Amino acid sequence: MSTRVKTVEVYSITIPRETIYLGEPRPGETVNEKGYIVRKGNRTVYPTSDRTVVVRIETADGAIGWGETYGIVAPGAAMAIVDDLLGPYVVGRDPRDVVVIHEDLYDLMRVRGYTGGFYLDALAAIDIALWDLCGKLSGLPLVKLLGGQRHEKLPAYISGLPKRTRTERAAFAAEWQAKGFSSFKFAAPVADDGIVAEIESLRETLGPSARIACDMHWAHTADQAIAAIRAMEPHRLWFAEAPVKPEDVDGLARVAANITTTVAAGEEWRTVFDLVARVEKRACGIVQPEMGHKGVTEFMRIGQYAQAHHLEVIPHATIGIGLFMAASLHASAALSAVTCHEYQHSIFEPNRRLVTGDMDCREGFYTLPNGPGLGVEPSEEAISLLQQYR
Repeated sequence: MSTRVKTVEVYSITIPRETIYLGEPRPGETVNEKGYIVRKGNRTVYPTSDRTVVVRIETADGAIGWGETYGIVAPGAAMAIVDDLLGPYVVGRDPRDVVVIHEDLYDLMRVRGYTGGFYLDALAAIDIALWDLCGKLSGLPLVKLLGGQRHEKLPAYISGLPKRTRTERAAFAAEWQAKGFSSFKFAAPVADDGIVAEIESLRETLGPSARIACDMHWAHTADQAIAAIRAMEPHRLWFAEAPVKPEDVDGLARVAANITTTVAAGEEWRTVFDLVARVEKRACGIVQPEMGHKGVTEFMRIGQYAQAHHLEVIPHATIGIGLFMAASLHASAALSAVTCHEYQHSIFEPNRRLVTGDMDCREGFYTLPNGPGLGVEPSEEAISLLQQYR
């Protein structure tokens, strides 16, 4: 019997949505022929369907590991990187050398400046699949391979209120509050009456004990962000996420130094090196690793570095079928600095049928899936939707 990798295959899945992510188009926002829409509030492109990239790694003795990464925009880019470059360098390797493989694959392109974007997304999918294999080969859930389970369940916050009006969004948040959720985040680009009016309505509806955060979507200069956050602070803003452009490290630090609210950042980062630069400048108090952009290896490095510098970790959630959602929950449960985890209800709930297992989020808490590795696999329906790279 051999534990060496025999094949690495990559697929895409497209899942239609009833409502476009972040809600229906605003005035001036149109869907193009590729199914993309650009949100005017942050000038960022989104698909009108959920799309994801899935990696399947099989060993010579038939063990299978599954991984997943972002495929919401140009999924063929990440797929080509897996198929043409990364996959062949994984074939023949022992999947139990998962961190070593991650470092080897990262080194392949680091001198060319490929420290982010599609390359690291593709690497994340492979990394997750290898960790899934490690768990299955050992018969252990992923969290046990990462040092042990610190959290039996993880507090979750409601992310996104995809309704058309401010009144409807506040009422929608109240519906989730009635289901046992006490923490919420709204998206500034679709706060049509302004972010101050948005948080004011939410606070009035949800009451004084609810935690309310604002995702500012990298749309401001430092001065604009400071003014906007200060205007929200009388309404007890929980945290301000992504207040300035990702590359503006100095601006992020300036914002953090001039407000009383905690700054959150990190969704778009790919490696621990992104965090090192922000820690040096004391640019944020909450770190938000996103499993689909990082993979298990970098997610844990970021989380442990954050812990060593006494930062809070509130992971970003996923946009996919649930494979890297499961990986995120396992990794989060192993980190003492994790205090909450994003719950993208408009994605998690409709797409949960696409994975097997008992991963769940109810009454304000996530529970980890049971079983070896990730504890989840693509369902029969998901398998039927897989489209192989051509």
